[in-house]
Amino acid sequence: MKKTYILDTNVLLQTPNAIYAFGDNDVVIPEVVLEELDKFKKEANEIGANARQTARMLDALRNSGDLTRGVPLPGGGNLRLELNFRDIVLPEGWHSDKADNRILKVCKGLSERHETAILVSKDIFQRIKCDLIGVQAQDFRNEQVTAPDDGYTGRVSLYAPAKKINEFYKKGYLDLKYISAVDGETGEEKPPELTVNEFVMLTNIESAKNTALGRYDGEKVVALKYMEERPFGVKARNVGQKFMQEALMMSCDDIPLVIVKGAAGTAKTFFALAVGLHKVMVQKDKQYRKILVCRPNVKFDEDIGFLPGSETEKLAPFMRSVIDNLEILLDSDEFERYKNESELRDKVDELFHRNIITTEAIAYIRGRSIQKNWVIIDEAQNLTPKQVKGIITRAGRGTKIVLIGDPDQIDHPYLDSRTNGLCYAAERMKGSRYCCQIAMNDDECERSPLAFDSAVRMNTIP
Repeated sequence: MKKTYILDTNVLLQTPNAIYAFGDNDVVIPEVVLEELDKFKKEANEIGANARQTARMLDALRNSGDLTRGVPLPGGGNLRLELNFRDIVLPEGWHSDKADNRILKVCKGLSERHETAILVSKDIFQRIKCDLIGVQAQDFRNEQVTAPDDGYTGRVSLYAPAKKINEFYKKGYLDLKYISAVDGETGEEKPPELTVNEFVMLTNIESAKNTALGRYDGEKVVALKYMEERPFGVKARNVGQKFMQEALMMSCDDIPLVIVKGAAGTAKTFFALAVGLHKVMVQKDKQYRKILVCRPNVKFDEDIGFLPGSETEKLAPFMRSVIDNLEILLDSDEFERYKNESELRDKVDELFHRNIITTEAIAYIRGRSIQKNWVIIDEAQNLTPKQVKGIITRAGRGTKIVLIGDPDQIDHPYLDSRTNGLCYAAERMKGSRYCCQIAMNDDECERSPLAFDSAVRMNTIP
């Protein structure tokens, strides 16, 4: 059955190409959406750029005919602008001049005309209001990925005979024919199904105490190369951190993209900074010029130009978590570290004054080509899919990009665990030989006993 999809403004402001995403179904844009898009077209940020792109696309389609009557789309459907249904009655108290309600009038009017009308909106409350008036509604699903609990973790537990694990230690690799997985339902052994660059914990079939860590290179499981390294004096304390360290330490020629997901306290930012400082300040080959740290903040990225001070000063309040980690890295003696706060602050400031570490707003990365940088994108779960695509494609030669974040801590009003940039990148880059990713477990929290206990307890609340 042919359907009619009505697009909310927020969908086009995030993904202008949504116009072409509905195949042979019809697409309707209410006239009020054009008014809302017009308000954003002059803004110097991603929202403004998307409003302008939508305008150009509609202008091109206008050459195909009258938009109010409908013009053909490549997928076989039609696009039209809807001017009618101003007299549709909504529940008492819903103001008719409000843009959201004018969109709902179009949805209800099309439904009453016996069209299969479906509102596509990123706004959860708008979708709930659709339920109240008997109109179908859904999120924009084209950029949705697998839910985090069912998504790719970048790690797997497999089994091998004791003899082969010992052989793995000696040779540094093991063929897949000697490795088995266990069926979760039947308990029977089966051949493993591995993804390129997936990390592996090999366990002795006879003794669970005998284990080995490796990475699948596309042909065989190879031993971790950097497991015993201590970048900037930091030692990995658990399996997840050892996998994370391996991914970070590998050359950008082999692995230019690392994605780390996990709850607070699993040392994601800490290790990204530690390895970055090791690469920039300690390693002799000087593969990277500097560390570039970006930490998206929804409101701040839009308003940076209006704040006083230099860009670094504007970003400072949002980089506090980075500063906290640098304080620990620059003074490893936890008993003496905070005795002289001024001296510790001077050490941190020196990294910024010498441009060893620089900070930048996400909005300013668009259009750049970043060469020989160690790039850390903290809180990447607050990026849109379009933003994360823009960042990854900005990587020039000699640059390594590290995306880190917690899919359960999203602040963006129109993103969730299935549509945020971190999870989108993880799903799309799964299996790429240029990307390593790892999902940290809650029990790998090293911040404090309280942080670990709360992470476990609060993630198990129904």
